Amino acid sequence: MLDQKLYKELNDQINAELHSSYLYLSMASWFESENLKGMAKWMHAQAEEEKVHAMKFYHFIEERRAKVELTAIEGPKTSWNSPLHAFEDAFAHEEYISGRINKLMTLAREVRDYATEELLHWFVKEQVEEEASVDEVVQKLKMLGDARNGLLMLDKELGKRD
Repeated sequence: MLDQKLYKELNDQINAELHSSYLYLSMASWFESENLKGMAKWMHAQAEEEKVHAMKFYHFIEERRAKVELTAIEGPKTSWNSPLHAFEDAFAHEEYISGRINKLMTLAREVRDYATEELLHWFVKEQVEEEASVDEVVQKLKMLGDARNGLLMLDKELGKRD
């Protein structure tokens, strides 16, 4: 049986992961409107990955014989001043999600819920990868500055993401 506070926080994490998916879909739409289809594809892939994360929490709660309680998902931001600003927002969002995962891990340890702690180990490692992949794009965009040809080359590279 899940500790009640941990149960609530795990349900809240489903919402946070689904909000992440919404945010990345919104970014994908913005990139499409800017004719940066590679970056849009990258964000679509990111949005799908976030849905997978939400479902990991969803199924875990069910496996623990608890009821998943879904709540409203806040609407995301819909436009950015530049690709760099969009990816900087994505990086800040991944840092936020990492903080949430760390708080969940602390709580799981406090209540000695080793099964939840095991699940969260996967997410801790995943968040390291998430932050690194977004930060790599941020750093490349900073290197490019205003070089439009470089932006188009990066867009093409990001479009290769599966």
